[in-house]
Amino acid sequence: MAIGGASFLTGARVMVNLLPPSPLRFSGVRAFATGLGAGTALAPFLASLAVSDDTWSGIFIILIGVAAVTFISASLCLPDEVPDSELKSQSHPFLLISLSAGAFTVLWVLQQSNYNFYSNLLILCIIAITGLSALYYFFSSMVRFNGVPLLMVKELFSNRHYMVGIILFSFCYLMIGLNNYLIPQLLQGGMGYSWNSIGTWYSVGLSSALVVWLGMSLVLPKRPGAKKFFVAGFLSLAVYAGLMSELAPNASLIGNILPALLFNGVFIMMVMATTAMQTFREVQHNETVFSHANQIKNMAAQFSTALGISIATVGMQWRETLHFSILNTFITPYNPAYRETLAKVSQIYANSVGTSQANDMALAWIALQVKQQAIILASLDFYHIIFCCGLVIALIMGIQKMMR
Repeated sequence: MAIGGASFLTGARVMVNLLPPSPLRFSGVRAFATGLGAGTALAPFLASLAVSDDTWSGIFIILIGVAAVTFISASLCLPDEVPDSELKSQSHPFLLISLSAGAFTVLWVLQQSNYNFYSNLLILCIIAITGLSALYYFFSSMVRFNGVPLLMVKELFSNRHYMVGIILFSFCYLMIGLNNYLIPQLLQGGMGYSWNSIGTWYSVGLSSALVVWLGMSLVLPKRPGAKKFFVAGFLSLAVYAGLMSELAPNASLIGNILPALLFNGVFIMMVMATTAMQTFREVQHNETVFSHANQIKNMAAQFSTALGISIATVGMQWRETLHFSILNTFITPYNPAYRETLAKVSQIYANSVGTSQANDMALAWIALQVKQQAIILASLDFYHIIFCCGLVIALIMGIQKMMR
């Protein structure tokens, strides 16, 4: 699945660059971004539908269908010429092993940190340093490579526009990974919404990305300046986080949460589409360099998404435990509010069960409320940080002079 997904994402964008520099290429970019936005918006709905109906196999049936359509389209439309020998990459097998082992090690550590961060922190740090060292060895070797390297990092890493673009891409993908974990945790674990409802409205929220791109595609030919899109995009991130940070336990999914999710979709498309245009602007003259630039960007995307999920997982464990321990101090017979709540809930349950069982059910209900409150408070901590990040980066993008 990883090999296929990587080839799809990189190959699709490179194919657009094969179009001659003309309005036709911009139409190709528009089609690529439209498909990306539509697929991103549709994914949560399809995933929640499969989970809710207990039909996990449906997710993989969809992948088979997409792969089949891609195979047929590629067979009919793509050229089949073999590239010249001098254009083929040259790389020592040991360097490929360093890249593969380093990438696998770092991603494995990020995945394991979701479960063992606090219990095996030292071991995970040692393994992560080993993986990062292997990646550093690979990229430094690529810089010094005399032949045709596997990745033209020397040309790319010396390009300031490209490196700043990779940093912006990494931040966006980190936010995507973080939100993909945080939003379901808050809505399902903290507020009790069903997976079906979460997936449906999350998709509706992300659909704003498609609407924003359609609007940008009309504005860009006349006013191609990037600064206004960057500032508006990061302000949208701040608005999204600000709205989410003000949620109450009884917040409405449509009235309170959906507007925030719409701003999240605006941030994703407005910043990522603008970053893509700025990042690859100076490397499109050479198809090989452009292809390598996309590959490095996609590698950074995988690391950043995994890092975002790990940060959200570890951070939620920390903040949820902290808030739970504080809230738990109020669950005591000496607290009048606790006694009053326990009595009221026990009385409600006593209408259908015995007194002893009603008390046990009331205690379980209160414990569930405490857990949900802890999840909500932990999520709000994250959104306060995201809000500050959005404002600060919007300010930076407003005063910077590199990507105008």
